Amino acid sequence: MLARVFPDRFVPTLLATILLASLLPVRGNMVPVAQGVSTAAIVFLFFLNGVRLPRGEVLHGIRNWKLQGSAFLFCFGAMALFGLAAQLATAPFLPATLALGFLFLGILPSTVQSATAASSMAGGNVAASVVAAALLNLSGVALSPLLFAALAGSAGEIHGEAVLRIVSTLLLPFIAGQLVQRWLRPWVLAHRGLATFMDRTAIAIAVYVAFSAAVVAGIWQLLDGREIGVVGAAVAVLLALSFGGAWLFGRLLKLARPDRITLLFASAQKSIAVGAPLAATLFPPSIAGMVLVPILVYHMAQLILSAWIAPVLVRPPTGVVLE
Repeated sequence: MLARVFPDRFVPTLLATILLASLLPVRGNMVPVAQGVSTAAIVFLFFLNGVRLPRGEVLHGIRNWKLQGSAFLFCFGAMALFGLAAQLATAPFLPATLALGFLFLGILPSTVQSATAASSMAGGNVAASVVAAALLNLSGVALSPLLFAALAGSAGEIHGEAVLRIVSTLLLPFIAGQLVQRWLRPWVLAHRGLATFMDRTAIAIAVYVAFSAAVVAGIWQLLDGREIGVVGAAVAVLLALSFGGAWLFGRLLKLARPDRITLLFASAQKSIAVGAPLAATLFPPSIAGMVLVPILVYHMAQLILSAWIAPVLVRPPTGVVLE
């Protein structure tokens, strides 16, 4: 029963993490310790991503410029504009930092594992999906902060300290992982389950520490049922625009059906694996958790939606034509 409601096991993990942070947030002298553990987990996460990302497949996949270019354009172009529109639409009803979270959601790169898994389940181009997600994530480490700064105005100003944190916490560990890939990647591939557990644990730690700070700052006192409903409605609209828009965009470009399926999942999904660490580097701890709320809700909803529509894409029901 649980598998039907939460097709991806990471969804209940995130829900449990938010519940734990709400009931037992990090306080007082433990805050610096928790932040240090979170930073170490983020460094390890991006090092592991660097080890796993196959350089040869990336170079080969770049040749499919039509698919990769359209995924890049939709993920960082259309989705950034959708996020900006959601921020402007919800600003009169939500705290400013929470509304800003919709723009933050829009500028994030795609997921890797879940987008590839959904593409495979739906009969998409799996190799191209792996490359698209990898390229989007690699680009997003540098591009997402720049997009946020360009679209957020004064709220998105990136100072030298934030740039240094992004480089030292995200980019350098990824490069280090690439450098040692020759020796460590075979071990990682042979222990996929352990590697997945470790990177999801790192994400959960980052979310827990960020959301703990938001709880201490009074997030549940600042939000009422109406505001939570606004967040849910805005996420639902974003999901419709992102998944529907990506599917129609693929049709407009006359992509082959497997490539169109890959475009759908690679460009409409958004990554909490990048979102949580990036929020921790861009924002003060007191507001990072609030900014993360939209991407947390969107991430969980996209996993459930993808698991539901993938079987329909591979075997459309009688009388249904997915054009």
